[in-house]
Amino acid sequence: MVDYHAANNQSSAGGVQTYMEQENDWDRDLLLDPAWEKQQRKTFTAWCNSHLRKAGTQIENIEEDFRDGLKLMLLLEVISGERLPKPERGKMRVHKINNVNKALDFIASKGVKLVSIGAEEIVDGNAKMTLGMIWTIILRFAIQDISVEETSAKEGLLLWCQRKTAPYKNVNVQNFHISWKDGLAFNALIHRHRPDLINYDGLRKDDPVTNLNNAFEVAEKYLDIPKMLDAEDIVNTARPDEKAIMTYVSSFYHAFSGAQKAETAANRICKVLAVNQENEKMMEDYEKLASDLLEWIRRTIPWLENRTQEKTVNDMQAKQEDFRDYRCVHKPPKVQEKCQLEISFNTLQTKLRLSNRPAFMPSEGRMVSDINGAWHTLEGAEKGYEEWILSEIRRLERLEHLAEKFHQKAAIHESWTDGKEAMLTQKDYETSTLSEVKALLRKHEAFESDLAAHQDRVEQIAAIAQELNELDYYDSASVNARCQKICDQWDILGALTQSRKESLERTEKQLESIDELYLEYAKRAAPFNNWMEGAMEDLQDMFIVHNIDEIQGLITAHEQFKSTLAEANKEREAIQAIQAEVQKIAQSNGIKLSGANPYTTITPESIDSKWEKAMDMVPQRDTALQGELNKQNSNDTLRAKFATQANTVGAYIQAKMEEIGRISIEMNGTLEDQLTSLREYQQNIVSYTPEINTLEGYHQLIQEALIFDNQYTPYTMEHLRVGWEQLLTTIARTINEVENQILTRDAKGISQEQLYEYRASFNHFDKDHSGALMAEEFKACLISLGYDVENDKQGDSEFARIMGIVDPNGSGAVTFQAFIDFMSRETTDTDTADQVIASFKILAADKNFITADELRRELPPDQAEYCIARMAPYTGPDAIPGALDYMSFSTALYGESDL
Repeated sequence: MVDYHAANNQSSAGGVQTYMEQENDWDRDLLLDPAWEKQQRKTFTAWCNSHLRKAGTQIENIEEDFRDGLKLMLLLEVISGERLPKPERGKMRVHKINNVNKALDFIASKGVKLVSIGAEEIVDGNAKMTLGMIWTIILRFAIQDISVEETSAKEGLLLWCQRKTAPYKNVNVQNFHISWKDGLAFNALIHRHRPDLINYDGLRKDDPVTNLNNAFEVAEKYLDIPKMLDAEDIVNTARPDEKAIMTYVSSFYHAFSGAQKAETAANRICKVLAVNQENEKMMEDYEKLASDLLEWIRRTIPWLENRTQEKTVNDMQAKQEDFRDYRCVHKPPKVQEKCQLEISFNTLQTKLRLSNRPAFMPSEGRMVSDINGAWHTLEGAEKGYEEWILSEIRRLERLEHLAEKFHQKAAIHESWTDGKEAMLTQKDYETSTLSEVKALLRKHEAFESDLAAHQDRVEQIAAIAQELNELDYYDSASVNARCQKICDQWDILGALTQSRKESLERTEKQLESIDELYLEYAKRAAPFNNWMEGAMEDLQDMFIVHNIDEIQGLITAHEQFKSTLAEANKEREAIQAIQAEVQKIAQSNGIKLSGANPYTTITPESIDSKWEKAMDMVPQRDTALQGELNKQNSNDTLRAKFATQANTVGAYIQAKMEEIGRISIEMNGTLEDQLTSLREYQQNIVSYTPEINTLEGYHQLIQEALIFDNQYTPYTMEHLRVGWEQLLTTIARTINEVENQILTRDAKGISQEQLYEYRASFNHFDKDHSGALMAEEFKACLISLGYDVENDKQGDSEFARIMGIVDPNGSGAVTFQAFIDFMSRETTDTDTADQVIASFKILAADKNFITADELRRELPPDQAEYCIARMAPYTGPDAIPGALDYMSFSTALYGESDL
């Protein structure tokens, strides 16, 4: 049976009186309804007898058997566990009134206000007043101690019934009268707690009498709950008596109160295990994400550190395109993953602190600092790789230009040297006349002059070959071979020239006749011809420039060259006049010329031909230079566009970074308002992405145009990319900090006003607005909040203890999140290992161990299996087969020992 002693001892007079004033407002006129009076008589009589039988007695007629007050006093002693004053044994009316008054006084002493109920009416057998008195006793000693989620007794009992019967079909408990008429609710209550006693699926809603009798009989036989109601009375009454139903249902509540305690204990364990499972899932997700990101970085860095040189500019530009694809396609998702990893880590640590769990320590090498270090290495490799690509493109462009220039000059030189060895080795002077020898000598002098002029070209060829070797040109072997062949041939020509000169000089004394005009022609034609060849070479010279100044310099030099053409043309006409004079003298003197000018192979026709070619090259050179000028003007316009956009974006990023710094300090309103504002602010920043994309487009055009400098802006694309990523990461971290504050507030029960007070105190002492308090600033803040941390031995010890909590790493700075965690820990309570152990002890029926069957019976399947898999076998002296150690398991949940 139910023990009401504890409820009686814990009640307070003021609360009871208020409660009884509300519940005692029962409509006594309803007792005039014979059906309801009959139900109350039977129910109240059965309820009284369920307690009186403990004293070895009972009543038959509720209004008659309480008239002398003896059994009434005995009933109160049984249900309260207290002794009442000694009753009077006389048979006179005054003795009976005195006994009833003693009982009523005892009821009143428990804080119950008796309205219109007097001893005389009970003694006179007033059924209405007697039933009212018994209902008052039932309310005080059987129903008042029922409370579910801080509701009143009646509401708590109703809520308990609703929760217990919720899973059952055809049951909808809304009151204590018609909701119980079909008997299914009574059977559902019994089946919920003792499914072995009721075959609920065999009951029919259309057979209420059978349902009611089944529940009444089972309750009386197996639950020791006496039959207080009559099935036919309930079925035949339009609205069964509420007090009778409540009295009977309260007996079920007390009978099953032990099961309720077990359910509460199971709920506590489920809650703790759910938190632990969620935290483990977050830890596994973090480890996987961190491993994947580090693996991607590990695979990417060797690619970025690869410095395998390519042979052509096109091959290097293909590498540059691959790098651009990496920057724009492959890296951005990894930036998001890195940001999400930091947010997940911070959220997990906050949840662990709030649930009183030890902090999460990732596997070795997977700390946030490790990931940041690897990321820093990756970005360093990126920067080095991009700089290497650009330098390689410049180097290869330079190499291709030099190689083309080398082969052009080599071809011109080889063309000039073709046949020179044969000319220098011939012995024509041995059979020549004196004039012919003199001519040959003069011709040789002209050749020497020409040879000296070509010395410059040979030196240029050798210098270009040397530079190609120094720049590691891929085809250096063929260049070196060709250069060596030219140099060897040049040495041979020098030796042959010297040998022929000596031979001609030996015969010079014998040869005096010489044609001065031929000589003069040869002397003037040779340098002019060499000048024309040099001019043609210059007009065909390849050029590469990077800015307007360089192309303007080439145009200026070309204009200076064109200004010398008039004077050169005069020289050409003068040379041609010499040849004309020779022809005139020969014709006038009847001299038959033997052939070409003996002193030179340069003919007037060749001079005119080269002059015409040179004149044709001048406009071609004009066109090429003008095209390059237009290209450089276009490049300069592109520089200006990029600079304008870069300066705008740079200023925007700097301004937003400063705004975020102010916002994180000056935010007001509720945390939800702050979170909403920050997300709107984040969206506003994200909406600026098209400007970044526009800038990336300009940057791509600049790289495609091979523009390597920009005097219009101090910003580089790399600098702005880093700034943009820092801006997005900073706002995401700020939002995460507010989310963690909301999580702390909700988990710890901190009010908005407390958060404002904490924020105001923190900001007041954060003089430099750094978002963290130094040790002395934090001590001043604690003193302002009433903590005794003054500069004495006890205060220093207390401050050192607090610093160990808020700054476990000893950095000397306290963040706002650490400050909030400390204040919430000081003002709220959380689940502890002892509480979880106590809950397991209830499920284990006070044993020091628990079995797998008990866990599966009391906990949901997944959490029961979670416990069974992690609990160590129990090894105490009272151990049985299959016993599990729930104590070490509970302490391990809070990091106090190892499983």
